[in-house]
Amino acid sequence: MRDLARRIDAATPPGRDRALDALRAFAILGVVLGHWLVTALVADSGTLRAVSPLHAMPALAPVSWLLQPLAVFFMVGGRVAAGGYASRRVPYRWWLGARLSRLFGPVVAVIAVWSAAAGAMLAAGTSPGTLYALLKLVLSPLWFLLVLTVLTAATPLVARLHPLWPFAVVLLVDLVRFGLDGPANLGWLNVAAGWLVPYCLGAHRRTTGRATGWALLLGGAAATAALVLWAGYPAAMVGVPGARISNLNPPTLAAVTFGLAQCGAALLLLGPLRRALRRPAAWAAVALLNLSAMTVFLWHQTAMMAVTALGLLAGRPLPGLHTLPDGPDWVLARLAWLPVFAAALLVCRSAFHIHELRRPAGVQEVRHV
Repeated sequence: MRDLARRIDAATPPGRDRALDALRAFAILGVVLGHWLVTALVADSGTLRAVSPLHAMPALAPVSWLLQPLAVFFMVGGRVAAGGYASRRVPYRWWLGARLSRLFGPVVAVIAVWSAAAGAMLAAGTSPGTLYALLKLVLSPLWFLLVLTVLTAATPLVARLHPLWPFAVVLLVDLVRFGLDGPANLGWLNVAAGWLVPYCLGAHRRTTGRATGWALLLGGAAATAALVLWAGYPAAMVGVPGARISNLNPPTLAAVTFGLAQCGAALLLLGPLRRALRRPAAWAAVALLNLSAMTVFLWHQTAMMAVTALGLLAGRPLPGLHTLPDGPDWVLARLAWLPVFAAALLVCRSAFHIHELRRPAGVQEVRHV
């Protein structure tokens, strides 16, 4: 392992910002753990349905503050895309094709496998309710890729856009929706505007330094606290089935201010992370996870569902796996299942990582971007 770590360290370009890769790795792990902890598939009269423990245990809302790192993901995406575009040596269409191939190559495998699986389950008599719950868990993360695709394609324009402009759009949309009782569908404008805020922060090369980090962290945290305490926004930063308002579906002003606080914390961590990742072993762990980032992101829900399905063979509901998430006992049991989910994810990674390594013809020349 030490030899592998040294070889990875030696093969890394000197100018690569390892801290950005570390932030991306933390964000991926946050998404995975977040989904595994706040999504339960409950067996109910022969049907599986998704239930959130946050519905019965709202006191667990702080967990969502740690495990909803999407703003950091978009900020890193903006920083990397803007830097790659500025230093590109190929036409824009080749640069964009190379970036998007890394996103959508593994998606084809997920859709193909689950299309076959859905057909097989229907033929075997699986209830439509169960199939809907499973497919929703598999396909729902794809919204992230669609938004990231649009923002990546718009990088040349976004790099010139100040983050205050999309922030103003989110503020106006929420004011109309909640303050003036406007149409709820207006909120879907925030899907683009809300995530454009951290993406612009990343793409804006002047968004650096500890002063900026502290301003974003403290200002974002204070604004989020005010919105939750006095403006009626939910404390949970993830969607909770049955809740009147979701901070993520679509993004709210509270989700955006919370994301600004996260981005501030990420900026403050850049220096310590760069120092820590000088050690080959630490950098090797981050690099290996980033090489499988899309596979992990796309297949982690499948890993959880596979374990849940196999658990049904026990003939009775297993605590923390099929039981209703309504108390501390469920939380403890769920934590015990996390290593099993991780093992199943490793199997998925071994089977499907090859799709993340492939590059379509025509973009081999621009792998450096």
